[in-house]
Amino acid sequence: MRVTLNGEPVEGAAGTLADFVLSQDFDPTVVATAVNGEFVPRDARADVVLAEGDSIEVFSPRQGG
Repeated sequence: MRVTLNGEPVEGAAGTLADFVLSQDFDPTVVATAVNGEFVPRDARADVVLAEGDSIEVFSPRQGG
């Protein structure tokens, strides 16, 4: 399956967002995620089934002011 990760095309076999985050070597406890522009909370990632062409953003939240 081909998806876009942070603007770059990638091939992956993960079925859910939770699996995808792990397969890309991100620490799921310290990153935030969005699929097709919609924020996905950490506890909902296992429920988000990925599809061909999805756009996934994985980023570290910023702190401070």
